[in-house]
Amino acid sequence: MPISAPGSKARRARGFTLLELMVVVAMIAITTAVVSFAIPDPSATRLEREAARLIALLESARTQARAGAMTVLWVPQPNGPEADYQFLGMPAALMPPLKWLESDVKAEVVGARSVVLGPEPVIGAQSVILRLEDKQIIISTDGLGAFDVLTGDAGQDDAGDQQEAVNASGT
Repeated sequence: MPISAPGSKARRARGFTLLELMVVVAMIAITTAVVSFAIPDPSATRLEREAARLIALLESARTQARAGAMTVLWVPQPNGPEADYQFLGMPAALMPPLKWLESDVKAEVVGARSVVLGPEPVIGAQSVILRLEDKQIIISTDGLGAFDVLTGDAGQDDAGDQQEAVNASGT
């Protein structure tokens, strides 16, 4: 039975207006653009992950070398068939993984063929350059403190300045 009170009539269902749809599409486009600029460079992220992993491996080997009174050397193997790098002097039971997570990563020890990781508490200033595509990260220590990261793109003008600073630090 129909009621005659004001506002009781069933309203006709209406769709969205063209203006409302255009506003929603514009908001989606702006959000997509903002998100695409916020996404980091995947090669830089992969290289940073490799650098953090190498720092952890080097510090662990350094600690084990000091605790076991043994000389441990980290040696990159650019074309190694089974390993991308080696820890010479480390017992097999303590051997960490010997492969990069990313197969394209290249490592170079600055001013030497290997990084000395003990047995002395002060090991001397040393640096390693990690490269992936056009990115590079320099991992270095002053010999007393822990290994740390310096960053730079291979195409940047200051990459050469960073390299000179690493070379001048005693290696």
